[in-house]
Amino acid sequence: MATSRRLAKLGSYLRPHWRDAALGVGALFTVNGLGVYIPLLIRSAVDRLSSEFTINQVLGYIVPVVCLTSAMWLIRMASRIWLFGVGRQVEFDLKQNIFEHLLRLEPSYFATNTAGDLISRATSDVDNIRRLLGFAVLSLANTFFAYTLTLPIMLSINVDLTLASLTVYPLMFLLVHLYSEKLRNQQARVQEKISDISGLIQEDVSGMALIKIYAQEDNERRAFAEKNQRLLGANLELARTRNTIFPLIGGLASVSSLIIIWLGATKIADGSLSVGNFVTLLIYVERLVFPTALLGFTITAYQRGEVSIDRIEAILSTQPKIADELNAIHLAPENVKGKITARNFSFSYPQRNTLVLDNINFEIEPGETISIVGAIGSGKTTLANSLPRLLDIAPGQLFLDGIDITKIAIADLRGAIAYVPQDSFLFSTTIRNNIRYADPLAEIQEVEAASKSAQIHPEIMNFPATYETIVGERGITLSGGQRQRTALARAMLVDAPVLILDDALSSVDNQTATAILRNISGGTTRKTVIFITHQLSAAAAADRIFVMDKGQIVQIGTHMDLVQKPGLYRTLWSQHQVEELLH
Repeated sequence: MATSRRLAKLGSYLRPHWRDAALGVGALFTVNGLGVYIPLLIRSAVDRLSSEFTINQVLGYIVPVVCLTSAMWLIRMASRIWLFGVGRQVEFDLKQNIFEHLLRLEPSYFATNTAGDLISRATSDVDNIRRLLGFAVLSLANTFFAYTLTLPIMLSINVDLTLASLTVYPLMFLLVHLYSEKLRNQQARVQEKISDISGLIQEDVSGMALIKIYAQEDNERRAFAEKNQRLLGANLELARTRNTIFPLIGGLASVSSLIIIWLGATKIADGSLSVGNFVTLLIYVERLVFPTALLGFTITAYQRGEVSIDRIEAILSTQPKIADELNAIHLAPENVKGKITARNFSFSYPQRNTLVLDNINFEIEPGETISIVGAIGSGKTTLANSLPRLLDIAPGQLFLDGIDITKIAIADLRGAIAYVPQDSFLFSTTIRNNIRYADPLAEIQEVEAASKSAQIHPEIMNFPATYETIVGERGITLSGGQRQRTALARAMLVDAPVLILDDALSSVDNQTATAILRNISGGTTRKTVIFITHQLSAAAAADRIFVMDKGQIVQIGTHMDLVQKPGLYRTLWSQHQVEELLH
């Protein structure tokens, strides 16, 4: 991203808060105006008091100077409040925009971008932009006003002394230019190392139980030490550069004061410069030293901000691959019958060359319970993820009630399909809140009814806090079977016309899994149920069974039909019976 585009982005961040920014910049202009006027007042005092000195005259100058200085202090405080407030507002906006944008992206985006890196961008990088739009804008505006208001007065006093004092400034800006690219690259490396560490911490905290099971604490400690060492190296490299350039800038700025003292003393001696003008020039030069020296810190904030803008815009510029069409069809869940059709459905992941699903055709009637079985890697989960459009599928292949699912509004499509994936994710809250996640206002009676259908209610009632039990991060306090049935209860509460269970009862015994499936597929308002499983005893209770192998549906039929025919299902059933006997 070119510098002009980065500046345009900064402008777009600032635009909603332009009034506060304008007030802050206006206050800085006033401060600098007063800063220019006060030395002129001091010049008048020095020239007059050098010839005639009385206490009343001294007080006549001291009181206005104190009043103006106090006003400067108050106005400067106001400018900082306004400008730093703008930085905080932009920080809030960016975090909100990033979070809302991430919610619109498809799951595959998060498979290629780690949680640690995304968290680092939403925190550390946003914080860098806040500093840029607070401190850096304040510093740049202050420097600009200091020079544009001070230099004309200095030149009007004495051109030779003013120009002589500015001879070091071209060298100063050349130094800044030479180091700017180096600082930007070093700052980018620091941000990357921070993201690496954030990713490792997030991953290790999530997998702490696994680390301890395999006694890998030492390996993880070494991995963290290695990444931490790389971050330290990047930070030290950046610090060395900064500690070289900034003292040089400050030192060169101070040289201008020495030039004024050296040449000014000579001019006072020959009578071409009054003492008052000499003092005024010295004060003005000192006024320019601080903003010029501060330029180094402003450069750092800008370099960090440039890197961070690129990293944040990399997220915000990513367009969702799965989105509603312009004239998307809206469906009310109560009007959905639940008929699902696949016509020559094929799918492959972008990073793979082979088809994961190869020319699949089927038709599932409303209220029908279908079990899908097959070996690991046969495409069952890909098919399950395709139906609610968690994957970017081509149009004209999958249909709900005869309507192409890519034409249906995504919110309506997903509202018609309750999906329980393999990973039974639970939030770090109560069991009740987890079950009613899709309907936060659901009454406890509805929560209990869904729990009973999922065969988890009796176990919840045995917990000391029953439905108010905190499940911990990702449901760590529950067993695998309890997590799966809690996730199933969450889907049951939605009461969608289509229910997809992707191996969602793998941690539940066959008898309980069969009872759950009968609860789901029974009743007066039957759902269309797609039950993906390796538990053939439970699968046998379905109306029909789809057998998948290498991305294709190789057999379709009832359990009784399939066990009587040679084929993959009979082989799987025979293996299942042997395993049952061995147990």
